Amino acid sequence: MGKRSELSKTMRIDLIPDAPENGKSGKEKVRRLSAPKRTTQQMNLSSTQQVDSPYDQLLQSIYDAVLITDFSGRIADANRRAVDFLLRQTHQLRSMTIFDVISGADESLIEALRENLKLERYALIQAYCVRSDGTMFPSEIAVNRVCLEGDERLCFFLRDVTVRRQAEEMLRTEHTAIQNAGDGIAVADLLAVLEYSNPAVARMWGYQTADDLLGVPVQNLMDDKAAATSMVQSLVDGQKSWIGEMPARRADGGVFDIQVSVARNINSDGEMVGFVFSFIDIGDRKRAEEALRETERHDVMLESLGAACHHLGQPATVLMGNLELMQNRMAVSGENRSMEQLVQSSLEAMERLKEVLDRLNSVHEYKTTTYTEQPIGRDDIGESRILDI
Repeated sequence: MGKRSELSKTMRIDLIPDAPENGKSGKEKVRRLSAPKRTTQQMNLSSTQQVDSPYDQLLQSIYDAVLITDFSGRIADANRRAVDFLLRQTHQLRSMTIFDVISGADESLIEALRENLKLERYALIQAYCVRSDGTMFPSEIAVNRVCLEGDERLCFFLRDVTVRRQAEEMLRTEHTAIQNAGDGIAVADLLAVLEYSNPAVARMWGYQTADDLLGVPVQNLMDDKAAATSMVQSLVDGQKSWIGEMPARRADGGVFDIQVSVARNINSDGEMVGFVFSFIDIGDRKRAEEALRETERHDVMLESLGAACHHLGQPATVLMGNLELMQNRMAVSGENRSMEQLVQSSLEAMERLKEVLDRLNSVHEYKTTTYTEQPIGRDDIGESRILDI
């Protein structure tokens, strides 16, 4: 049992490419691209090999590039895949060492492999391999010991991982972008339970870290759980995406407005495996919109007051003039004293009306004040408010 455990181990080695030569920058020397298009001559390089013995047939049928070396690192044999990868003919490879193929490799690598492969079944190397034109490609290299015709050899299996590296780099870039996004982004399972959230979600809801949100149902983040459940159910029922606004509830109980965008999370088999959420805090926008509406209401009221003052001012002036004329005539003719008093009180009322119109016409800010208080015990009667002038 112990021996099997030892054989299952794999030594891992990471090699850094050699420093650039002839004044070339590392970017010029190491091109993380797949092999360039090969000419007809290059494509026919591997056809010169003879495939006779079962050993040759097995070697040529291996998907990975294979280089077989002695314990000093000198290449003894290679398959067609190695010819394709390295753009060298088989007889050229047989005149080279593994150090010519793996950038950054030297005799210490062979010594470490020989020592570790005594106990371990494989060694795994992450390195860059050098083509005949000087370009490089990232490679994952598995190494093991083989016995061929009584001689111990090292067998290197080279796999070009350019596409995988590019995908990993893209995933890292996308992950960094999501982690640093200002909008909240979260991933939930089919039950709408959070499996991932970026730091922006934690900030919005007032949690210390994004990990505090793991395992929390999305419905618990919303103030209206019924609306959140309906949103999730619409996607379960076949809707591809949903976007809308709803109130959310922070960890401290505070309520704020968010815009929610949610889409179905589909795996490579086309099956729905959960949901992807995007949250935008629209509290500032809502407050700005309310302030704008309030400003518009004030402007409308002020304009209405100005129009009212204009329309009331002219007839009030006419009434005041007529009352003054009536008062003068009554004084000359000595008519009924009580009638004169009525005219006088009407003139005083018109003076007060004129003062009110003047104040209304000079109002620049729409404010109200309490006119009558709400009667105690009468919820059906509200407080009355009037314009504060």
